[in-house]
Amino acid sequence: MRKVALIALVALLTGCSQSPVASTYTISQDDVRSISLTAPTAFSAQRVVVLANGVAEIIQALNGQSIMVGRDISSTEDSLSDIPIVTSGHQVLPEKIIALKPDLVIVDASTGPKAAIESIKAAGITVTETPESWSLKDLPIKVRAVGRAVGAVQQAEQLVRELNQSLKVSALKNSPRVAFLYLRGTSSVYLIGGAGSGADSLFKAIGAIDVGAQALDRPFNTLTAESLATLNPDVIVVMSKGLESVGGVEGLLKLPGVSQTAAGKNSAIIDVDDSLLLSFGPRTPSLIEALAVAFSKVAP
Repeated sequence: MRKVALIALVALLTGCSQSPVASTYTISQDDVRSISLTAPTAFSAQRVVVLANGVAEIIQALNGQSIMVGRDISSTEDSLSDIPIVTSGHQVLPEKIIALKPDLVIVDASTGPKAAIESIKAAGITVTETPESWSLKDLPIKVRAVGRAVGAVQQAEQLVRELNQSLKVSALKNSPRVAFLYLRGTSSVYLIGGAGSGADSLFKAIGAIDVGAQALDRPFNTLTAESLATLNPDVIVVMSKGLESVGGVEGLLKLPGVSQTAAGKNSAIIDVDDSLLLSFGPRTPSLIEALAVAFSKVAP
């Protein structure tokens, strides 16, 4: 359920001092809805293993839940929980996939290791690579590619039409400045999103200004105190597991430069479920609406 959490961050620096109240907003899977077709779909593929980001929810939206027999760890939608995971972390386990006897395995450019993919092909299993999506304009291309792969071309076109109709959201009036931070504290990974991160496309859709995308040419860049303080976002957006990995909002405020920004000083933090932010699928229009609401709460 969508919720605005008012989190009191109590820091016992002198034994009696108290940190500012943090105004954070969480967007969970329960806060968004998926666009799905209602008519039955006939698929040419009957046993599909999905190893490409966001593809499982596209197949699901095409009424193809029953044809998926395996998934990778990034397909974390609650509705997919009964489908076995066939990766160790993000590493493909070919023996698990071959044992499922699929007639199709769907991958993208990031799926690996490549030797594992070759082992699957050597077992006589069809492997199809679908394009990755890093912006809203890539979404129809991805949906059509998935439709071709599973033999549901007409249904994919219908889904594209419905997605396009839903991707019309009123822009925010105040154009808040936002930075997307990709965090994996357990691996000491602290990155700031730049042009092409994927998040920049979502922010643009609601009229927010991605300060990282304006200043940084690469999709992901090492987070430094100087770079973040210079960008000085009003709002910081993170993934939920990333926020958890650094110790929540209190831990985030201790990262280099965060507390020096307007977002840090006001604790204007939005955390988004990991399966939502960069997946670009049938839930994306609803996610954009949820982001617009979140921004209006933490940066009114």
